[in-house]
Amino acid sequence: MTDTDRPSQIGPDDDVVALLKAQHVTIRELFQEVESSTGDQQRDTWRRLVRMLAVHETAEEEVVHPTARRAFDSGEQVVAERLEEERQAKEQLSRLDDMGPEDPGFMSAFLALREAVLAHAEAEEREEFAQLQQRTDADKLSAMAKAVKAAEAMAPTRPHPGVESAAANIAVGPFAAIVDRTRDAVRKAMGQNG
Repeated sequence: MTDTDRPSQIGPDDDVVALLKAQHVTIRELFQEVESSTGDQQRDTWRRLVRMLAVHETAEEEVVHPTARRAFDSGEQVVAERLEEERQAKEQLSRLDDMGPEDPGFMSAFLALREAVLAHAEAEEREEFAQLQQRTDADKLSAMAKAVKAAEAMAPTRPHPGVESAAANIAVGPFAAIVDRTRDAVRKAMGQNG
């Protein structure tokens, strides 16, 4: 399928690539807002960014990467590279989340995370999303967008004790709790069992 086979105005409701690119814009904006704010506003924006990153990356892992692996010749390699970047970013994010914005070392670590995440997003758009969009039919891209949107709608804005067990929620941490909840929502939206 070529770009000429698609309607000229494809939006996030119609295409998972358009949805994920829109999320990349939101992520960039949240990074900027965290950097430029202080106090409660910074802490609240940080929580929104953590949630957004958890939902976004989990949806990519569950919905986008499996399709991309099969959609084009270098799919396996491209996905492996993106997964390694995501793993490293999750480690950085987890350390930052443990610190919190009040920590004196937070901002320098935060800026390093931002650089890594934005480079990752650019690589996704250039190497994975472009190929996926060219080689996947519109119905599949639309179904994938619906699964990602369902996950986003179901993910908690903050971890809630009792979603799993309170002990498990504490043991795995806030980021992991959001990832688990998002993964469950994606699988439910795609008609899969856990």
